[in-house]
Amino acid sequence: MHQDHEQALAWIGRFRRDHLSTAIRRRSAELGVSRWDAPGEPVPFDEASAQDFAPTTPGVPWGLPWGTSWFRGTGAVPPAWHEDLTEGTRLEASMDLGFGPAKPGFQCEGLVWLPDGRIVKGLEPRNHHVPVDAAPGDGLVFYVEAASNPDFSGGDDFKGAAAFAPNPYGDRATAPAHPLYRLGAFSISVVDEAVERLDLQVQVLAELAAELAPTSPRRAEILHALENVIARLDPDDIPAGTPAALAALQPVLDPPAARSAHHLMATGHAHIDSAWLWPTRETVRKVARTFSNVLDRMDTDPELIFVASSAQQYAWVKERYPDLFERVRTRVAEGRFIPVGGMWVESDTNMPGGEALIRQFLLGTEFFRREFGVQTTGAWLPDSFGYSAALPQIIRGVGGTWFFTQKLCWNDTDDFPHSIFSWEGNDGTRVLGHQTPVNTYSSDITPRELFRAERNFRDHGPASSSLLPFGFGDGGGGPTREMLRRIELLQDLDGSPTIEITTPDRFFARAREEYAAAPVWMGELYLEFHRGVLTSQARTKQGNRRSEHLLREAELWATTASLRTGAPYPHDELDAAWQTVLLHQFHDILPGTAIAWVHREAEQAYEQVARALEDIIAVALRSLTGDGDTLLTADSSPFGGHGVPSGAVGVAEPHPTAVTVDDVDGGHVLTNEHLAVTVDSRGLVVGVLELGRGREIVPAGTVANLLQLHVDTPSQWDAWNLDPTYRATTRDLTMCEGLRVERGEDGSASVVAERVFSRSTVTQRITLEPGARTIRFDTTVDWHEHDKLLKLAFPLDVHAERFASETAFGHVWRPTHTNTSWDEARFEVCAHRWVHVEEPGFGVGIVNDSSYGHDVTRGTAGGGRPFTTVRQSLLRAPLFPDPAADEGRYYFRSALVVGGILETGAVGYHLNGLTRTVSGDHACAPLVQSVGETTALVEAVKQAHDRSGDLIVRVAERVGGRTRMRLRLPEHAVRVAQVDLLERALTPEDSLPWSPGEPVTLDVGPFEIVTLRIAVA
Repeated sequence: MHQDHEQALAWIGRFRRDHLSTAIRRRSAELGVSRWDAPGEPVPFDEASAQDFAPTTPGVPWGLPWGTSWFRGTGAVPPAWHEDLTEGTRLEASMDLGFGPAKPGFQCEGLVWLPDGRIVKGLEPRNHHVPVDAAPGDGLVFYVEAASNPDFSGGDDFKGAAAFAPNPYGDRATAPAHPLYRLGAFSISVVDEAVERLDLQVQVLAELAAELAPTSPRRAEILHALENVIARLDPDDIPAGTPAALAALQPVLDPPAARSAHHLMATGHAHIDSAWLWPTRETVRKVARTFSNVLDRMDTDPELIFVASSAQQYAWVKERYPDLFERVRTRVAEGRFIPVGGMWVESDTNMPGGEALIRQFLLGTEFFRREFGVQTTGAWLPDSFGYSAALPQIIRGVGGTWFFTQKLCWNDTDDFPHSIFSWEGNDGTRVLGHQTPVNTYSSDITPRELFRAERNFRDHGPASSSLLPFGFGDGGGGPTREMLRRIELLQDLDGSPTIEITTPDRFFARAREEYAAAPVWMGELYLEFHRGVLTSQARTKQGNRRSEHLLREAELWATTASLRTGAPYPHDELDAAWQTVLLHQFHDILPGTAIAWVHREAEQAYEQVARALEDIIAVALRSLTGDGDTLLTADSSPFGGHGVPSGAVGVAEPHPTAVTVDDVDGGHVLTNEHLAVTVDSRGLVVGVLELGRGREIVPAGTVANLLQLHVDTPSQWDAWNLDPTYRATTRDLTMCEGLRVERGEDGSASVVAERVFSRSTVTQRITLEPGARTIRFDTTVDWHEHDKLLKLAFPLDVHAERFASETAFGHVWRPTHTNTSWDEARFEVCAHRWVHVEEPGFGVGIVNDSSYGHDVTRGTAGGGRPFTTVRQSLLRAPLFPDPAADEGRYYFRSALVVGGILETGAVGYHLNGLTRTVSGDHACAPLVQSVGETTALVEAVKQAHDRSGDLIVRVAERVGGRTRMRLRLPEHAVRVAQVDLLERALTPEDSLPWSPGEPVTLDVGPFEIVTLRIAVA
């Protein structure tokens, strides 16, 4: 028999679209609509509902960019409908705000309220129905809080010609003042549930047939049944033929799936970016819309289980929508609405410091425990741009056992080889990891997605299941009734993978049981994509780095003051500062990939945090040092310096010998006891001689402190991506408009060079201090470029096969070569404060104060001698989503350090501002102090989060080896215990052996984090 399957699918699709879907509504009636436009920012329901609403009609333009319009829909259920409202029907409203083709969360949205102030559900494209509890003749009133958010996706999920085009809508100040939408219809309808069921069955079976092989008997069977059913339906009276059609399709719906079919363990989800192509104020409303959608579905579909991460988002709902929050609390208690991830937000994990990553989990987990009485059990990070090697230890340290993502499927070079794997961190800790093979965190539950998961699953044989999050995401929305009905049809259907609704914990328990010997992936999970996020929006990155270090200072000095002087510890102020910093570490804020509005607010937030923390530091230090005019140095770094110990305040010891300056060939040579730095007439470093060994550090024929300008035009995702093609054009900025020498009161000497290029200017200051093995480079840039990348290059005469990059609580080693595609794909990588290269017995570090993006490459000097070049990425200028990204004036501090990893680390801490000068009348000894040599450092000193008054001290090993640390405790310490990262006891008998007045001894493993809880009298 001849069968044209493609023609059959086309015919079935058109019949369904033109006749079947349109017959679902037996009766419809328009609602009257009136409107009130909020004049500025959103207002509460009580205020909005009391306004005077003006009549409006479908087709009328509405909604200035980022505006809020309130619609009131009124009407009555026609009395004549009592004949239609029979068993198998329901009454519902439809409210079309003027939705376009963009997916939910990327255009206008609404939240439906009842007149008494109760929230019903959200309105989005593909989900704008509203339940109606009324009888014929009853009146109806609905209020809709409608948000006219611009669409940045190009209308086609970033796939169309308009995707990534620069536009002015990223801030209210630049957005054109014209309406974005035309109102659609508000109506009520009688829904024929049998026709609705038939419509979905036809759709799902046709989609399943399309995924099966052309020669598949199952495909032929499905198409044959669908053709027979549709041929017997009368387009003019679909309901009459529906019972027979449903009966005719049942035989193709009854056969179960193959025993070997891949099994999808689905969980409802709505990935909600805490800010991205919308500001955080809009995220608050997106969360309310999504949560209300979920709660509405749970009222109807008892099988629905929904997971949501990000304690910050729950906190917003608690503050702004307390009644909705209580409804969430009820469903959490039932085990159906499940907090996951344990973090304050789904943060970036490459750039935040280690202590910030811990606080993400500490504040997030504590919120879930306090509000819901639940303990999260894993890390839920489906969309962050790569994952730090420190995460497994941190996840375990907060009580987690698993890690979930889908982002690794975005790799542009290599396919990640595992779906289920044991992820080993840099300290050796392991958690069970899952890269879902469905390659999305927002499945629509289509056969195409189920088959994609089956095809992509890497562990067939030893394992049989994967996790599938379903529900509209990015801008929220969540699971829909159509998705749930699809799961019912596909749960055990011949020809398809199987599917069930369950929880992440059950999936990971099954994976652990099936695949006890899962393969091990060691180290970071580097994303071979979105490499530009390490540099975009430099002011946001500078704000993060500065805030992290100010928080360290504020906690240390406030804790010291509370124990030494009885000063009150500012718990509330510090918690507020941490919450702000953690929010802005979200994976579209800190990476610099949000609209202008978001980054403008981030910069303002960082300024507020800095002011608050500076006040805390000033008050604490004044209480510790008293009033006086003696200049003192407060050193909050783990290393100390200039005669002042770590965590102490004292008088710094000046160096007795000043740096000398010699003029040579239009340039200058700066010399101290250890280094001779030659700067040529262009302000470029042509020589760094290490005097002790007589070793030259700058390779012959190269220059250091070299600014290089590249054309940076990625093929897509402008603020996210740095394509390797940027290296095709390199402009060395060697021009010099002026060169001068300056001397400092501390005996230092500087060479200052001025440069002008394109529309920008640069001032570079090269400084050598007395007695230092470090050269400091201060770069001030007035940047007005587009589609450009600015790097700062340091060629080093070091033959290194690999380089160390500081990461959270340690460092990672990466190759300088490109032997494999995995190596070559790492052409831009993340480092925190430093990068270090070394030969046996000799090393050089390059330090920064706010630059995360780096590349490290190999070159050859005269005679073929290999050398290594380390480059910092200072600035980019992408045009999407913020066409003015990175414009303005910037100040960067860098340093070249001759020494090992610990010496480089010490400069990294000090370059990032952990030493300050204060005035007082007496010094202050450290509260805790490391005694003797060790490679473990004190990373945090604070009061316990539970406000008990206990002291928390966190230490971490920093070079990757085992060490013994002897730590002197506060004079009033009475008990010391090792605790987990949530500050809980590890064992019932958790006290460490220790005698008051003596140092406590700790054996610390490679990159291990140890947290001590100290009770004080």
